[in-house]
Amino acid sequence: MARNELERLQAHHWRSTYASSCFRAHRCATRGPRCPPPVLGSGEVIVDVTASRVLSYAGEVFGGQRTYPFDLPAVPGPGSIGRVRATGNDATKLKPGDWVYCDPTIRARDDALTPDIMLQGLIAPGAGPQRLRAWVGDGGWDEQILVPTENVTPLGEIGTKEALQWCALGTLLVPFGGLLAAELQAGETLLLHGATGSFGSAGVAVALALGAGCVVAPGRNRAMLDELVRRFGDRVRTVVLSGDAAVDLVAMRAAALGPIDCVLDLMPPSVPASAVRAAAMTVRPGGRVILMGGVGMEGGDEFSLPYPWLMRNDVTVRGKWMYPRWAPGRLVALIRAGLLDLAQFTPTVFPLERVAEAVAHAAANSGAFQMTVLCPSVRTQPAIEI
Repeated sequence: MARNELERLQAHHWRSTYASSCFRAHRCATRGPRCPPPVLGSGEVIVDVTASRVLSYAGEVFGGQRTYPFDLPAVPGPGSIGRVRATGNDATKLKPGDWVYCDPTIRARDDALTPDIMLQGLIAPGAGPQRLRAWVGDGGWDEQILVPTENVTPLGEIGTKEALQWCALGTLLVPFGGLLAAELQAGETLLLHGATGSFGSAGVAVALALGAGCVVAPGRNRAMLDELVRRFGDRVRTVVLSGDAAVDLVAMRAAALGPIDCVLDLMPPSVPASAVRAAAMTVRPGGRVILMGGVGMEGGDEFSLPYPWLMRNDVTVRGKWMYPRWAPGRLVALIRAGLLDLAQFTPTVFPLERVAEAVAHAAANSGAFQMTVLCPSVRTQPAIEI
């Protein structure tokens, strides 16, 4: 990263030690002397990065509002699309030039049952994940990235423009992991709490691709709810939330075509626990509730559900972080089969030299199917909406 860009970042609203350290290290985006190219070893792949998404809450991480445990300096950027430059000697199918997705969910290899997990370029919570971070912690906001072999998913033949839209994999995979945990069955009714956000709207698309008969989509943004219906038709049943948990619980149940089989919560930390409780309690007896959001991460009331209600209604509640190791390949197959359309997503592209603008743009454009992307090959020019 150029020095003037770093100074502009520090003069902007990210003034925490976290932010300044992160972006001081990020000068390696232009291959400065402090960031040499990755060195290949067994069980590793070097990928030339074509595009890497910018999370809508990246500014909150860099500004310290989200206190993610991550040692510095570091190169941010979870999840990238690129082409294989080189593979370790244990790779038998990957070859240089292959288009791949670099999955940021990195698991330790020495404990198959309870592996330590980190998100490359974002978060390494605990001593074990910090050791993983020392190995492959740097993310995709760079020209090259070093990735464990098992974290590289082949995409088949694509073009550079398509690579931008394939960045949506990182967004789609999160709700896909929740729906896999819910064991969503064809014809079932899902309530997706947080349906108008980037992860939630992606979850609506994935649920319908998996065969959900009905997706109940609550939210406060009426225009975005109407957009979901326009895109997906009457299998999406919207609810405009009032903010009164008791009223909203009744409205969400009434919107469904029948009993709600499972609830997937993807709400951000700013949402009160009472709203998540209301959504969870819409589920039918014998139903499933999957919690993947951020409620409680920034304080506020603790989330809870009544013990007698859970027991007497035989409700399963499960927390879920990310997705299984094999999920990226399965999601690629859904896309290749035509069940998920990446053209739903609108990427806006920035060069690495304008990362501060990209982070601000991502925060201001965090709605459904919007995506901010950094591209090392794009040099200093205006942002491009594809």
